[in-house]
Amino acid sequence: MKDQTCCFTGHRYIPASEHSALAQRLEAEIENLIHQGARYFAAGGAMGFDTMAAFAVLRLRILHPHIQLILVLPCKNQARGWDRVNKEIYNQIRRQADKVVYISKQYTPGCMLRRNDYLVDHSAVCICYLTNPKSGTAYTFHCAKQHGLRVINLAAAAKAAPMELASSVKT
Repeated sequence: MKDQTCCFTGHRYIPASEHSALAQRLEAEIENLIHQGARYFAAGGAMGFDTMAAFAVLRLRILHPHIQLILVLPCKNQARGWDRVNKEIYNQIRRQADKVVYISKQYTPGCMLRRNDYLVDHSAVCICYLTNPKSGTAYTFHCAKQHGLRVINLAAAAKAAPMELASSVKT
């Protein structure tokens, strides 16, 4: 299963000016991975890039009913403190997911990092949106590279070649 799994990691904030192009690059990369045999797509359930990735998988699942969205959530009360709109979006995604994995029953220090470790440990590919080198996304990016995952940074690809699809980088 690991060799057919792609995880996602990215920042919670995505500039509005990048939203549309990033969503298109993300869907194109997921579609490419599906054609290469990926079947499972794991997202961490956070706002921002995780949400964008989950919705992309759900849209592509209509065309490719064999793919699955797996949510790997740090704790059962992850959305506590979120506003009503983001909680509704979160619950909508959670209801449509094929599988939900909870790392912890309640929030604990470190549960977010353990969620990120789980994503990496169970994947062969990591699609990310990394622009801040000091973040949970950066931690997951470096962890993925250290574990030999194929890492696709859509933010770096946009800066390097804004008119092309993100290229895949094997590290």
